[in-house]
Amino acid sequence: MRNGSAFREADEQGCLPLHEAAAQPNKNILEMTLKASHSVVWQQINRKGETPLFIAVDKCLVGNVHFLLLNGFKPDVKNEEGDSALIIGANVLSQASDCASILFEAAGGGNPDSVSLLLEYGADANVPKHSGHLPIHRAAYKGHFLALQLLVPVTHYSDIKESGISPIHSAAAGGHPQCLEFLLKSGFDANFMLHRRIRKGYDDERKSALYFTVSNGDINSAQLLLEAGALPNQDPVNCLQVALRMGNYELIHLLLRHGANVNYFCRVNTTHFPSALQYTLKDEVMLRMLLNYGYNVHRCFDCPHGDSVHTQYEFEGWTSTVIKDTMFCEVITLSWLKHLSGKIVRVMLDYVDHIRICSKLLYVLQEQKLWPEINAILTNARSLKHLCRLRIRKSLGRLRLRCPVFLTFLPLPNRLKEYILYKEYDLYGQGNLKGIY
Repeated sequence: MRNGSAFREADEQGCLPLHEAAAQPNKNILEMTLKASHSVVWQQINRKGETPLFIAVDKCLVGNVHFLLLNGFKPDVKNEEGDSALIIGANVLSQASDCASILFEAAGGGNPDSVSLLLEYGADANVPKHSGHLPIHRAAYKGHFLALQLLVPVTHYSDIKESGISPIHSAAAGGHPQCLEFLLKSGFDANFMLHRRIRKGYDDERKSALYFTVSNGDINSAQLLLEAGALPNQDPVNCLQVALRMGNYELIHLLLRHGANVNYFCRVNTTHFPSALQYTLKDEVMLRMLLNYGYNVHRCFDCPHGDSVHTQYEFEGWTSTVIKDTMFCEVITLSWLKHLSGKIVRVMLDYVDHIRICSKLLYVLQEQKLWPEINAILTNARSLKHLCRLRIRKSLGRLRLRCPVFLTFLPLPNRLKEYILYKEYDLYGQGNLKGIY
């Protein structure tokens, strides 16, 4: 063909006519351009490190992808970002209207056909990019279910382990319950933890896939993981803490039913009492949730000063620089919180026997509207029924209270089980979600 040298000339982006032809939906143009181009330029890359095959995959032009593969184009060449054509194929999906199904999208030239072709012509699903991510991670993160079905059987577990991240994490981070459910049913471990090198990329050093779902407020995905055996207390920042901070009742309840530790301690704001309480001071619904599931109320009243005068603090506040094993009485008597002290203490009294109120907290409580009721409880003997419930709960232990399904195996009447679990104070279960004091 005349002027064959023109097909070797690249533009400012380093693209040859063959790159441009690969981006055209008309396959005839690509066929003519390839025929006119010397084979020496077939694998030539542009300034982004992309071959013509990359371009065709990126544009979801399955016919062009098939044609190039048939003519010997290599599917495992990487671009400058370390992506192979298969990774691109797992990532790119053509746009479609909301009513279009994934299958229709694929039939119209979408991603699954591209992945299938690449695999058919020898593309390696276990070639990672620079970050260590595999095509299966990209497909799971983007929610490309059909592509994921193709990639699961050809991806090696050893390569996933080497990457330091499971596709479970990717599907959870992307918020795709369908992909997540498929991966769990395919045998992927719900408790696969991020490798240390991956965790360093997150300020909170998260480890579990469950943490991603909780952070996203993704209840469906969180439920899938928990029902598959995901453990809720594995991350440096407790999953329950994240849900409490969001004020998401449904997510909090879900985590508690699967054993979330209500008595965790936050490594930033270290207090003498379990850290979860700080998010419930203005919300009785959340407060009751914690207390029903075994929150250690006694530590809130464990003040070493007792009737003595408390040490005066130079600062009044609640920050990571001020708090150092701060007592509950020091927090709840702050000027901007003390108006809540009566209601909070009154609720707590439902979960304890006799407690000792230190002088600092007593002084503030005596100014509250609920003080007469609180004082009556403190100065009179508790009912035998109440004491029996406390004794049973103590015998069960906090670990079993955190997972009340244990009670279903006990040969006790249902009414007694409900009483032990404080069902009469389950405001969330009763639908009483006003919550704010």
